[in-house]
Amino acid sequence: MGPLQGIRIIEIQGLGPAPFAGMMLADMGAEVISVTRPGNVGRDNGPVQISERGKRSVALDLKSSRGVELLMKLADNADALIEGFRPGVAERLGFGPEQCQARNPRLVYGRMTGWGQTGPLAQAAGHDINYISLSGALHAIGRKGERPIPPLNLVGDFGGGGMLLAFGVTCALLEAQRSGQGEVVDASMVEGSALLMSMMYAFKAGGAWKDDRGSNMLDGAAHFYDTYETSDGKYVSIGSIEPQFYSLLMEKTGLSAEELGNQRDPRSWPEAKECLAAVFRTRTRDEWCTLMEGTDVCFAPVLSMGEAPDHPHNRERRSFLDLDGLVQPAPAPRFSRNAPEVAHAPREAGADTLAVLKELGLDDGSLDTLRAEGVIA
Repeated sequence: MGPLQGIRIIEIQGLGPAPFAGMMLADMGAEVISVTRPGNVGRDNGPVQISERGKRSVALDLKSSRGVELLMKLADNADALIEGFRPGVAERLGFGPEQCQARNPRLVYGRMTGWGQTGPLAQAAGHDINYISLSGALHAIGRKGERPIPPLNLVGDFGGGGMLLAFGVTCALLEAQRSGQGEVVDASMVEGSALLMSMMYAFKAGGAWKDDRGSNMLDGAAHFYDTYETSDGKYVSIGSIEPQFYSLLMEKTGLSAEELGNQRDPRSWPEAKECLAAVFRTRTRDEWCTLMEGTDVCFAPVLSMGEAPDHPHNRERRSFLDLDGLVQPAPAPRFSRNAPEVAHAPREAGADTLAVLKELGLDDGSLDTLRAEGVIA
């Protein structure tokens, strides 16, 4: 059932990182109630929202005082609430942290923004690419002499954003159990993506990292830590950093130390990379898998999203699941006693509105009135 069973979380539905955090918490067994707008009910919302899996969906008009009061009643009986508005928006609508915690002092209030709740940029619009620009992460990603390459929106939105929020909320929930007092969690994608860069900042401080894209061991400059095209136009990845792994790479490719030069001398890397590239182009990706996969070369085929779920390792580990015909990443991490699982596929917007509000004690007559006024849907 997951280690967070018994925890109730209210999520104000948005896009990207906050719903991803809610999905992570739901995957771990928490009851997550996603509050959406009445206008979303019955609408074709485009691509299937994997991030809504395992959640209950309630449609409330949070621009109306009655809708906000219903949200507050939900928060009265919750352990946490998470939202992803610009700073001050929730307060103006009437459900900011002070307003919620005045009624439920134990409530953990999680806030997800790009820039953070304070600072000169706090009120500015932005997206993942902007936040990771400010943290130093984007500058470090790309080939030497070329412009920075956005790493999808993994570093800001999801790694430095949603995961940071889920971690912060979980930490605050643990502390609230001891103190009996809630907490406001200020999760910023700038700070989260900076945190993900901790090792690179440590390398830089120690003189082991050049602040110049494509010049370092882990950013694609080294021939033993890069991707290579195969004869069938596909790619493989090599990460042969340690000497014993590098020796095995040379053995499997048939290249000698004389041909590749000093592994640790960056001056030899460009020529060594040309040698490796020429060798990898002599076989197909599958042929290289037969030769190297499962060895200590530190090797893997570069799989597409269509291929990854079918890889034997991922199949045996059940790293992906098929939920109502949609293949998607499975809950992670694993636990020895608890088994996180997806409770159900994403609900239609507002599907649980009546059931959840009846749990608050509202009768059919009150629900009919609220529906007629457009407060619920």
